[in-house]
Amino acid sequence: MPEPIRVRGSVVVPEAELQWRFSRSSGPGGQHVNTSDTQVELRYDLAASAALPEVWKQRALERLAARLVDGRVLVVRASEHRSQWRNREVAVARLASLLGEATAPPPRTRRATKPSRGMVERRLENKKRRSEVKRGRGPLRAD
Repeated sequence: MPEPIRVRGSVVVPEAELQWRFSRSSGPGGQHVNTSDTQVELRYDLAASAALPEVWKQRALERLAARLVDGRVLVVRASEHRSQWRNREVAVARLASLLGEATAPPPRTRRATKPSRGMVERRLENKKRRSEVKRGRGPLRAD
């Protein structure tokens, strides 16, 4: 993979910070599977990375804590395809997606608002109308 991984904006993870491992993959492929190392394992030491800004790194370490090995290394595996090259592409895409989501800024907090007066009135009017419709469905009574 000659291209570095783009996280967000202009921030990229250089190839030098990635470690690749290849092993035999289970799944489709017949005899081909038994002889070739098509499963890809991509390791990225998040805690030691110099590519990410410190704020993003801390955010990613917190959000990905459950996925990290030894609290610092992010591991992505791919074995869907029969070709090692395609599995490498899948692993890179997954890593980029994980890092992009993990470094995203937190969503804005929602400000509570009151429903407008007209909206409240319309809701109550609809409730009354439904109530009348349902009350009219009951058995006829001679009063």
